[in-house]
Amino acid sequence: MRLTPVMLLAAFAAGAVPALAQDAPPHIVARESARAARTVAYQGRDRGAEQTDRFSRKLKLGRDGRVSVSNISGDIVVTGGSGDEVSIDAVKRTRGDQGQLANVRIVVDDRPGRVDVRTDYDMGRSVRNNNVSVDYTVTVPSGASVELKSVSGTVKVTGVRGAVRAESVSGDVTTTDTPKVELAKSVSGDVTLSGIQIDGDLSASSVSGSVKARGVKAHSLDLGSVSGDLTVSDVTCDRLNAKSVSGGFEYSGSITRGGVYDVNLHSGTARFVLVNPTGFELTANTFSGNIRSDLPLTIGGDRDRDRNNREHRGPGNRAMRATFGDGSATLTVHTFSGDIVIAKR
Repeated sequence: MRLTPVMLLAAFAAGAVPALAQDAPPHIVARESARAARTVAYQGRDRGAEQTDRFSRKLKLGRDGRVSVSNISGDIVVTGGSGDEVSIDAVKRTRGDQGQLANVRIVVDDRPGRVDVRTDYDMGRSVRNNNVSVDYTVTVPSGASVELKSVSGTVKVTGVRGAVRAESVSGDVTTTDTPKVELAKSVSGDVTLSGIQIDGDLSASSVSGSVKARGVKAHSLDLGSVSGDLTVSDVTCDRLNAKSVSGGFEYSGSITRGGVYDVNLHSGTARFVLVNPTGFELTANTFSGNIRSDLPLTIGGDRDRDRNNREHRGPGNRAMRATFGDGSATLTVHTFSGDIVIAKR
């Protein structure tokens, strides 16, 4: 299946990238991801001196309002602050004709409890020849909710206590001290999250990049990557769904009684490093790899009491059903090419 840039961007917007990835090799998906980003970035890089135009505005929002920023080419940096105002600072940049700066507008729509910011390009001119990017630096009340989207640029959020949704097609997405992240995704870039504590669900994904989360407590985690590793540490959740085509998976933290944890990899090792688990039922399958556990498992009714890095090798032992402790949680782990490791911390 040939993934065109338009198909890939449409799938990204609809959350259907994993379905498309099942029908195409990872390197094809990664290549088309980058091509898609280049196609829609509307960003050129001439070699002349940089020309800039600055924009600044402050608006009253309220402590629990909503802010959105939509950008085409350029970075978005959002920080939670004190007070009840939104502070918007933006820099338009070009290395082409300075007159191009006038063809790009920063539009701010505000109404009670909401501020929406977007970059508009003059569609009456040749967009492909417009070399303007816009970098946003925004400060919002710490309790505000934010929704951020950039086609070509990084997205960074720090210290925002309200709900956060952050996306980039070509660029990294990073959140720090943002307890209520609901969605973080990139097509071509890494996703890095920390300091999350949410009663609801968190979805984080990248097509061509890694996903890393640290210090996470959530009801459920939905993690995905086509070409990249998935790593979560100091984490507690009740539900986990993790998928990667070309990359490994590591979960370090706690599992809960009655929790359900499902990992599917094509090429990579799946590793759980557990803190004082009360028990779980394990269903593990690997076509080309080993299954190892530091914890004493009951396999087929016979307890293997060798606690030191037991290994199950060979075609006859690459599928396992086993129980540890009270068996209250469910771990289902599948990888085609890679090991499955259960370790303790």
